[in-house]
Amino acid sequence: MAQKIYTKTGDKGSTSLIGGTKVPKSHLRIEAYGTVDELSSFIGLCRDLLTDEVARKQLAEVQDRLFTMNASLACDPVKEPKMRIPDLKEEDITLLEKEMDRMNEGIPPMKSFILPGGHPVLSQLHIARCVCRRAERCCVRLTQESEVEPVILKYLNRLSDYLFVLARYTGHQMNVEEIPWRPRIS
Repeated sequence: MAQKIYTKTGDKGSTSLIGGTKVPKSHLRIEAYGTVDELSSFIGLCRDLLTDEVARKQLAEVQDRLFTMNASLACDPVKEPKMRIPDLKEEDITLLEKEMDRMNEGIPPMKSFILPGGHPVLSQLHIARCVCRRAERCCVRLTQESEVEPVILKYLNRLSDYLFVLARYTGHQMNVEEIPWRPRIS
């Protein structure tokens, strides 16, 4: 028998964290993991648009890490969950750094700020980068009132850098010229 996706328990604007604590759906913890979920969706779109198999595989790994992050963010920090929650690790950050180093070897150095765009794939990667930064800001705000694993903030910070480098690398692979920002001075 099929399980129904709707429970009706949130119809009045509240939801439960892992651990059972009820909070309003406007709670900053919900905002944080909702934004990470949105990021994962954009990463999935980018993965679907890319043809580079190494990048596609890396983005699948990123989505897995974002689900791990969401499991942590969805937990009530004062209650021990009954189920085992996976951990985000420093090695996950190191992997992003190694991938950025690899990609940077194949692209020319930046000579100016660049504007997002030039091709729909590149634009989507930049949108994912912006959503990543928003998720990071949500998590930083959450740290002001609750516990957040420090590795989450570090991973999101590095992931936005990775997405920027991936956009540049992908554009270079596609022979799409970068759009330099030319500030209007007058």
